[in-house]
Amino acid sequence: MEHHDCNHSHCTVTSTNMSVCQTLSEMDWERGLWYAAFYGDKDRVKYLIDKAKNIKEAVNAPDNSGYTPLHYAARTGNIDICKILLQNGAIINSQTKSGMATPLHKAAAAGKTDMVKFLIQSGACVEMQDIDGQTVLHKAVEKNNIDLVNYLLTTFPSLAHIKNKKGICAVK
Repeated sequence: MEHHDCNHSHCTVTSTNMSVCQTLSEMDWERGLWYAAFYGDKDRVKYLIDKAKNIKEAVNAPDNSGYTPLHYAARTGNIDICKILLQNGAIINSQTKSGMATPLHKAAAAGKTDMVKFLIQSGACVEMQDIDGQTVLHKAVEKNNIDLVNYLLTTFPSLAHIKNKKGICAVK
């Protein structure tokens, strides 16, 4: 095996039989709470939280994309993982660095109606907008999730009047 290039953020190693290219940040992600939350590994989530020196910091730590473990759990629809994270201080309305998306946006964009309802019942702000000015209703409409659209319009009729940055309301 030959070592070709290495710095603090990227290592590449090749051998005659295989080629491996994985960044240190990818390795960190796979070992971290984000990975466990994404894959719904409840035992690992609990273990990593218990092991953390600062629990609130651990459950709110963003990965390189700005996603917290709660973003990943919300996106995959894992309510049990979200409960654990929220019970340990996860910030329900945390926003990603580049897209300003909340866990609620991620759940709606992934079509996870039950997760959207859970997050709202847990205190998520339905009127928060991402970098494009989109609300959870915009995401539900984009996903063509009629059940979620109906729920949101019935429960939060004011969402129908919020425009995105292009001046477009989610519904007409």
